Amino acid sequence: MMIRIRSRDGLERVSIDDQQATVGQLRSAIESQLRVPTHSQTLSTNQNLLLAKTLDDLTRFTDMLDPNTWISALNIRHGSIVYLAYEGERKVAGPVFNPAGSFGRKMTVDDMIAKQMRVTRQENPHCELVSFDRDAANAFQNYVNETLVFAVKRAGLMYGTVSPEGKVEVDFIYEPPQQGTEENLMLFRDPEEEKLVEAIALGLGMKRVGFIFTQTVSQDKKDYTMSNAEILQAVELHTESDLKEWVTAVVKLEVNEDGGADVHFEAFQMSDMCVRLFKEGWFEKEIQGEIDPKLSRMTKDVVVAGKDTREVDNDFFLVVVKIFDHQGPLSSTFPIENRNVPISMQALKSHLDRTKSLPFVKRISDFHLLLLIARFLDVNADVPVLAACVQAQATIPEGFQLLIESIASA
Repeated sequence: MMIRIRSRDGLERVSIDDQQATVGQLRSAIESQLRVPTHSQTLSTNQNLLLAKTLDDLTRFTDMLDPNTWISALNIRHGSIVYLAYEGERKVAGPVFNPAGSFGRKMTVDDMIAKQMRVTRQENPHCELVSFDRDAANAFQNYVNETLVFAVKRAGLMYGTVSPEGKVEVDFIYEPPQQGTEENLMLFRDPEEEKLVEAIALGLGMKRVGFIFTQTVSQDKKDYTMSNAEILQAVELHTESDLKEWVTAVVKLEVNEDGGADVHFEAFQMSDMCVRLFKEGWFEKEIQGEIDPKLSRMTKDVVVAGKDTREVDNDFFLVVVKIFDHQGPLSSTFPIENRNVPISMQALKSHLDRTKSLPFVKRISDFHLLLLIARFLDVNADVPVLAACVQAQATIPEGFQLLIESIASA
């Protein structure tokens, strides 16, 4: 049985022979296979373990404290993810070296397939351009600039519309639960919350159209457009969407002519070859050892510029997309989900009080406000109906208005 272990070092795997293993046996397997002593381990099925910053925080995760608990009783099965926090340092094993090229050895079927995998630059994207709603883009970049000061990475999923000509318009950005560091970004996807987001988007006549993330100040000194870890994360989300116009946006600080710093947006599509290589499992997904971040490592040889190689410059996978802006149908003044401060009902009351001179539909025409309200509604029936009223700027039914006002006054 294979168990995936997520820690600050990334995703690793341990094997357990006994299908009826206990937590204690899992701890021993982690010690022998990953070299983390059992006395240093804190295990949990709760991903928030990785957000713990103090010893007191760690003591709150008790679901895997008893070594005699069967892991099956915790719904841990083959392929499950268990979260690991530990004290101290350890060395993570590097990759096994495999010589590239086929000279001097017999050609296998894999070799022949690799010869057909020619990685070249794709000149034209599938989308004509991407246009950002000014308020949504501002709300995102202001937070990473003024609050996070580009010290840690931040990301969001972009929603909007795609025209028949391939023009992508981004009208709101949903920020999922996440943890960013100077170099890495971990998304803690919440399926239940994303169901609410999708229901709101459906009612608004929109869909998920892209991924946006920030690079930190320290990354600005690195010689790459996107790192190998960023390429992997971006192409995984691109592949998940199956939308050919899918856009990946990068936000970063750049030094201007006066020596000051300006927030800069760039937009790309992952190339068709990049998406194909990812779907067919050619990317080395667990980046270990010393590898230049501007290179992506393949599991088998590909052909780049007429040479067999397993390391591809990330720029080969990026197709530049033109950027425009527009004023969309939604505002972005309501507090945004999954940031440092939880959103209270007082925030809803303050928002409604501040906008009481406007028609009620205008007062709630904000995705982030709708997401808060959606938690109190039926995701399949009520949420799309309410969002459809916002899209049409129609009168909000009295029942919805009374409910929203009562939630704000709670």
